[in-house]
Amino acid sequence: QVHVAESGGGSVQPGGSLKLSCFASGSVFSIYTLGWYRQAPGKERELVAGITSVGTTNYAADVKGRFTISRDNAKNTMYLQMNSLKPEDTAVYYCNVGVYGKDYWGRGTLVTVSS
Repeated sequence: QVHVAESGGGSVQPGGSLKLSCFASGSVFSIYTLGWYRQAPGKERELVAGITSVGTTNYAADVKGRFTISRDNAKNTMYLQMNSLKPEDTAVYYCNVGVYGKDYWGRGTLVTVSS
């Protein structure tokens, strides 16, 4: 069982920045495949960014160049640096951990972008 917890959400004005963190338990964090997803009101959950165990990253088209995903294996933590935030980035952001054929999710952290 992997326990996952997100933090760092909040309210920010358009053009602002936030950094989300995701802590995942376990002694084999370095082999986890990690991802950030988001779900806006009335919409389906969608992939925002992912990072593999070897550090390969991928991004959704609408966040590429604005968001940066990273991981610190020594701290069992993944990050999402979000810059140039837009109102359409408003959503609950979820951390996903994939390991040994299973997926684990956090409860999410709310990001609100509004003036």
